[in-house]
Amino acid sequence: MTTALKADPAAWIENTIMDFIDQSLENSLQGPFQEKAFENPLVGFSRGDDPIYESYKEYVGPFHWTPLEIFTLTFPGISVSAGELAVISWILPQTRATKADNRRQSTFPAERWARARIFGEEVNVKLRNRVVDVLQKAGYAAVAPMLAPTWERKKSDQYVFASTWSERHAAYAAGLGTFGLCDGLITPRGKAMRTGSVVARIKIPPTPRPYSDHRAYCLFYSQGICGKCIKRCPVGALSESGHDKVKCLQHLKPATAEYVKANYHFDGYGCGLCQVGVPCESGIPVGDDI
Repeated sequence: MTTALKADPAAWIENTIMDFIDQSLENSLQGPFQEKAFENPLVGFSRGDDPIYESYKEYVGPFHWTPLEIFTLTFPGISVSAGELAVISWILPQTRATKADNRRQSTFPAERWARARIFGEEVNVKLRNRVVDVLQKAGYAAVAPMLAPTWERKKSDQYVFASTWSERHAAYAAGLGTFGLCDGLITPRGKAMRTGSVVARIKIPPTPRPYSDHRAYCLFYSQGICGKCIKRCPVGALSESGHDKVKCLQHLKPATAEYVKANYHFDGYGCGLCQVGVPCESGIPVGDDI
């Protein structure tokens, strides 16, 4: 166990994540864009016994894991209480170039955006594995829920599509952002991002949640203004009533998948038009951003 870890485990983990995104050659869009997939991340922490995880069973579905459930599934031989666990969450902001390219699109994703969806998520997978690996080597049992063999997609009565673990809900619990009209997570680095998480048996103080409402950062919900993302959707999957996930998915596959294959010559998909060209693209919006 390193001295840095003993002194400040939160800073040690945050530095591990920062160093990977800043220094690793793995953080790449690949192909013609030999440049980083993501800019400097945000990192936050929540407790394994935070009551919010139990509430997700009501609001997301009874199938949504608590940190204790996924930890116990992964390590059935370890006796542990929820209070001994921490959830490590991070936000990986899209680069300025990726956002600028996608901002100019009106129907299909820019190549950088499509690459960030496919190769950028590969970076995120490697980061999850990296965090788990450094924790395990330091003597802390850890699991990335999204990489667990038991992770699966589920149908939700309220949200249509859901899963046994939500990275965005973990980030919300860790004080990293709130949800918007299009269901994206609005963070201090904006909505154009990807997110990841790891559950570990380690004591880390939770990051304060600077909000009490899960839609606090969305101007449409908090102030009754904006709704810019509605016009950005090319297939009418957004309205004042919210996000039509079925329409959204039908555009992603097969439409954007066919476009990416034909125009960018790799197997991928993506859209993200509602995440750019909007006041919450790169930060928490205020009324003057409209």
